[in-house]
Amino acid sequence: MNTHHTHHTRQPVALVTGGSSGMGKIIAEKLLASGHHVIAAARRTGAMTGLEQLGATVIRLDLTEEASIGAAASQIEARFGAVDVLVNNAGFGLYGAVEDVSLEDARRQFEVNLFGLARLTQLLLPAMRARGTGRIINITSMGGKVYTPLGAWYHATKHALEGWSDCLRLELAAKGIQVVVVEPGTIRTEFGSVMSGGLRKHLPRTSYAELTRTVADATDKFTRDGAGSPPEVIARVVLKAVKARRPRTRYAAGQYAKMTLFIRKWFGDRVFDRMVMSMVK
Repeated sequence: MNTHHTHHTRQPVALVTGGSSGMGKIIAEKLLASGHHVIAAARRTGAMTGLEQLGATVIRLDLTEEASIGAAASQIEARFGAVDVLVNNAGFGLYGAVEDVSLEDARRQFEVNLFGLARLTQLLLPAMRARGTGRIINITSMGGKVYTPLGAWYHATKHALEGWSDCLRLELAAKGIQVVVVEPGTIRTEFGSVMSGGLRKHLPRTSYAELTRTVADATDKFTRDGAGSPPEVIARVVLKAVKARRPRTRYAAGQYAKMTLFIRKWFGDRVFDRMVMSMVK
């Protein structure tokens, strides 16, 4: 029996990375509700029992481990053949002055936000190509087009992912696979607390103590005040990109995204520099 075929005729299959919390969890829920069979992947499988109860397949995935990526891809291929939708959502924000962040930490930032994602995509592409259809949705950030103080390594990964996605879109266009970039603005997730926690780690020894403390305090205040859009905003955009016959190449959504990208594009570096620095004073 061709389980791959019978499964596909019943339900399209979507893989969502970073499915244990934040945007990934809500994206997975929205795709489940829209009739997809969802594979939710993350390191913390215990945090995905709710998705499992809703009917999702839960798998462990650590994007810093080649073996984990390979095992996840093999598991998916064995059970489903190919995915119809790949949502590369997993990622985190490493903040700190360029001088302070170790290259080991910087490499981990790239492993999760770019190389791990790229390897997973490489491994899933042959089956998608064989089927001649599919959609890859890469969650970058407005941070893939702009910049903020102390965010050099994070922004480097997101700028890289933007360019990588554009090239991939051109390569796959003739194969029936569409590539879409989603650029979230400020979203209410664990991102802020992870970022400010990382910043405070540098405080005892940094030469940039004032800036580091100011950015960490501003981030904590943002989080306390409940600033940002709910993750549902991004989940709705992902669903729109999945369902559109001809999706846009990019969607910017969430608090500050469109405004920030507009200012960056039309007002130039110096104006943008002043605007960003005024937000952390």
